Amino acid sequence: MKIARLCIPFFLGYFLYAMIEIVARGYTHWTMALTGGIVLTMLFHLFNGAPQKMPVSLQYLLGAIIITSAELLVGLWVNRQMHWGVWDYSDLPFNFRGQISLLYSVFWFFLCIPARIICLKLDHFLVKKFPS
Repeated sequence: MKIARLCIPFFLGYFLYAMIEIVARGYTHWTMALTGGIVLTMLFHLFNGAPQKMPVSLQYLLGAIIITSAELLVGLWVNRQMHWGVWDYSDLPFNFRGQISLLYSVFWFFLCIPARIICLKLDHFLVKKFPS
């Protein structure tokens, strides 16, 4: 069960985020697929491990912070250090070094709504499929 709770969210995030990028931009980069897998795994554990009393809106905010932080770390590595030019938000207002922007952080907040639903349903499936 522990391996399934790591691997399945990772591969689901890997493929879902790559598909979102391909639909939205027409292409993706392997580093974004990896980041999508890591991020969905983190969100899976956030949404399924959140205390009962934690407001859902706070879970979405924490999810947006997780996604934005991952985007910053990966962006500083792939775009600034490696010079691969995967994305550049320099033309957007309220950006930080072209790697993150307030606009996308708000988008990540709202993306956490369906992500939470997916994570909760996936956990329910995993508990049924792989009981402890």
